[in-house]
Amino acid sequence: MFFLNERLEFPPVEHANAEGLLAVGGDLSPERLILAYQNGIFPWFNEDSLILWWSPDPRMVLFPSKIKISKSMRKVMRSGQFRLTKNTCFEQVLSHCATVKRAGQQGTWITNDMKKAYIALHEKGLACSFEVWEGDRLVGGLYGIDLGHVFCGESMFSLVDNASKFAFIKLAQELEQREYELIDCQLYTEHLASLGAEEMPRTTFLSYLKR
Repeated sequence: MFFLNERLEFPPVEHANAEGLLAVGGDLSPERLILAYQNGIFPWFNEDSLILWWSPDPRMVLFPSKIKISKSMRKVMRSGQFRLTKNTCFEQVLSHCATVKRAGQQGTWITNDMKKAYIALHEKGLACSFEVWEGDRLVGGLYGIDLGHVFCGESMFSLVDNASKFAFIKLAQELEQREYELIDCQLYTEHLASLGAEEMPRTTFLSYLKR
């Protein structure tokens, strides 16, 4: 196990354990966070834990052109039920992602320190949010880190059915138009797989990051 100090560095990701845990400690400065994402590493830890840094193998990713849109979801997309905005209320999206209840999960990994860190990245133009509205009510959204050719998705939330799916599909469609190579989804979930995400070896994922 690697323990980080004030030096701005990470061990090689090949040193991560079988679960993907690479290192412990350090800080959440914008400089360290960007270094982490550029090297396929992300923070994920509970409120009462030290900072934990992960680089799982395999990695869950989505090629934007491979987004799967079901017939029922296509109907939702055409219905006009939702409208999308970008970066209009980043902090609200962050707060909803932190507080929305998720099956099998207690507490949140989006601590107050994490919120401050990602708000700082947003102010630098490196973290962005997609917001989904039903009328004047914020009902869904997502946020992540934009590396310029890879988008690192961090978290999504829905207060009504299909709102986060709407945000994710819109994200994929926009990134395809902008010729982004990947959306980093980090870890496998059935929900992400149903939307077209797939696992790839960490070495392959890193080769995309380095392009």
